[in-house]
Amino acid sequence: MKHHALPKFETLSPSWSDYELLDSGSGRKLERFGEITLVRPEPQAEWSPSLPQKSWDAAHATFIQQPRSKNGQWKFAQPVPPRWPMRRNNLSSWVEPTPSGHLGVFPDQASHWDWLAAIIQPAPAPPKVLSLFGYTGLATLACAAAGAHVTHVDASRKAIKWARENQSLSQLDDRPIRWLVDDAQSFVARELRRGHTYDGLILDPPRFGRGPKGELWKVEDSLPALLRQCRKLLSPSPLFVLLNTYSTVLTRSQTATEAAQLHSYLQEILSDYSTATTITSGELSLADSAHRQISNSVFARAHIQSL
Repeated sequence: MKHHALPKFETLSPSWSDYELLDSGSGRKLERFGEITLVRPEPQAEWSPSLPQKSWDAAHATFIQQPRSKNGQWKFAQPVPPRWPMRRNNLSSWVEPTPSGHLGVFPDQASHWDWLAAIIQPAPAPPKVLSLFGYTGLATLACAAAGAHVTHVDASRKAIKWARENQSLSQLDDRPIRWLVDDAQSFVARELRRGHTYDGLILDPPRFGRGPKGELWKVEDSLPALLRQCRKLLSPSPLFVLLNTYSTVLTRSQTATEAAQLHSYLQEILSDYSTATTITSGELSLADSAHRQISNSVFARAHIQSL
């Protein structure tokens, strides 16, 4: 297995013409999603904005966080459709302002979509991929567009509905995707009992959450056990494992530590494979017009190549 004694820390920032982090500062970020510009809170942006105030004032909408709450409200300065499409290469998705401030798409994740497609496309046969905590489905659609058969699992019925709408918007309705509303831990346990295996695994868990039946998820407690179970789902000749967790307000040293921990998890579960495995880890970030980095998530991903 190819890896570093001290894992190399990579910072990945994708190119995407339909998305732009225009500016950041004073605890906020100014973003463009297609033709719509939005202002959202960003605790990492402790510096001063680089663009003039008129650029911020021209935003279509601003999200106002409610104190001591996960939710808030959008204040619209200009008319904005309830939802609108964005496109990147062969994938399209609906963008929708939600009460949590999320929009249904995380632009930094495009680095992962490119990586997944590059591994899946040369595969001699369509690989079977399991996407856990799949949200609105763009990683799933990247795999399906590249030729994979994908099982997509998320605890939110709304997210699954949104993901299926993204499938249609991307003109991928003919691709083999199973959309399942389920708890990731419960689903993996059932798949093990059924004897099913997968050639690729994607795990994109939240920090905290609950399944459809109230199943508790705390990433620091639940993730190691789930990964050990997922290891048993891997086929004899797997292709990849991708693990991604979202950042909160972390310093770079904390981010590096978390990425190294994810790297160690993959080393542990893949240590007995008689294959050449390359594990990389780091952060996904976006840079504003003044080249200041906003960290969005940490990751570790393993490319497993048969000898």
